[in-house]
Amino acid sequence: MKKIILFASGSGTNVEAIVKYFAKEIQVSIELLVCNNLKAKVVQKAKAFKINTLIVNRETFYDSHETLTVISKIKPDLIVLAGFLWKIPGYLTEVYTNKIINIHPALLPKFGGKGMYGINIHKKVIEQNEIQSGITIHYVNKNYDEGEVIFQKAINIKTDETAEELSLRILKLEHKFFPLTIHKLLKIE
Repeated sequence: MKKIILFASGSGTNVEAIVKYFAKEIQVSIELLVCNNLKAKVVQKAKAFKINTLIVNRETFYDSHETLTVISKIKPDLIVLAGFLWKIPGYLTEVYTNKIINIHPALLPKFGGKGMYGINIHKKVIEQNEIQSGITIHYVNKNYDEGEVIFQKAINIKTDETAEELSLRILKLEHKFFPLTIHKLLKIE
């Protein structure tokens, strides 16, 4: 049995896409959602999918190893950041080297780093007159958005496309390719 732990902070559309993708996969178990916002929609989605949730605050997440203790008991094959906005602390990236992945709604290395998430990225891409954008799935290390790239998918930006329109097209890419990439990384037949 391959075990996944999901980290998310917001609405949970990627969590939902991942859960639905693996719903009929008997070799995969989504063991836990780690969230830093009790009021996030993803918490209710996890409850509906019968996934246990660990709510973390900054103090427990950064200044103690409580999160590591919980995760270590599960022994995950993969930790998936599906819209988690906090930087992952070194104690987790060291223990789970090449076992933590993130999805970023741009073609890294462009438009990465602190503060580059959600609509902020898409506005910047449009402002910079980029001709393409897309998604990047990458390993997580101690720096924001600098881990080794696993997968990228590019799309052309349409003339006069708004950041909101681009955001919706990028989200469709995320929902399609994130579960597929997770599947591949888990080496499931």
